[in-house]
Amino acid sequence: MKIHKEGRILLLVLLVLLAGINGVIYYFFPDRLTLQGITVIISSMLYLAILQFFRSPRIRIASHEKHVLAPADGKVVVIERVKETEYFKGERTQISVFMSPVNVHSNRNPVSGVIKYFEYHAGKYLVAWHPKSSALNERTTIVVERPDGIEVMIRQIAGALARRIKIYVKEGDVITQGEEFGFIKFGSRVDVILPVEAEVKVTVGDKTKAGVTVLAELPELQ
Repeated sequence: MKIHKEGRILLLVLLVLLAGINGVIYYFFPDRLTLQGITVIISSMLYLAILQFFRSPRIRIASHEKHVLAPADGKVVVIERVKETEYFKGERTQISVFMSPVNVHSNRNPVSGVIKYFEYHAGKYLVAWHPKSSALNERTTIVVERPDGIEVMIRQIAGALARRIKIYVKEGDVITQGEEFGFIKFGSRVDVILPVEAEVKVTVGDKTKAGVTVLAELPELQ
């Protein structure tokens, strides 16, 4: 299993720390076999839990010119028409994918194009499914202009547990559908903001796979 670069140092430090704790238990309590066994079990479970947070499986990108692909593994929690005030200043369709702690946390480009807008917003750490998390939480906002001129917004949103957003792109970059653009440690939420004419292909509760699941089909630009 491939480990994401965001977790390699943390996992190494954790391995050394847990090995040290087990060594101390064995040294000071050589006859306490039950205690030693419990320590090993708890240490192993903790390490495996953190390890799965940072797994980075290989996937086959389902690239398609008119499709908007899921930016994250998780579950669709919101599909609604919203008034987007940061960039578009008008009505758009929002699809939100919630990433639980057991999901892969890598974020992938839902469309190809040029990054026309990028902004980081400091903020709160409300639970990711809170209705106001899109506007109040720590987040990044990216707007991608496709070759046909259609613009798509992506928001990475930190949650109560996820307090570190990583981003690997900047304004002016040319990006490719399905490639990794960021990472949210320990899960959270990613919003995709689309033209209202986009045909949504998922429903609330659907499971998504980054770079594979089709969220919507974009209209022809008039």
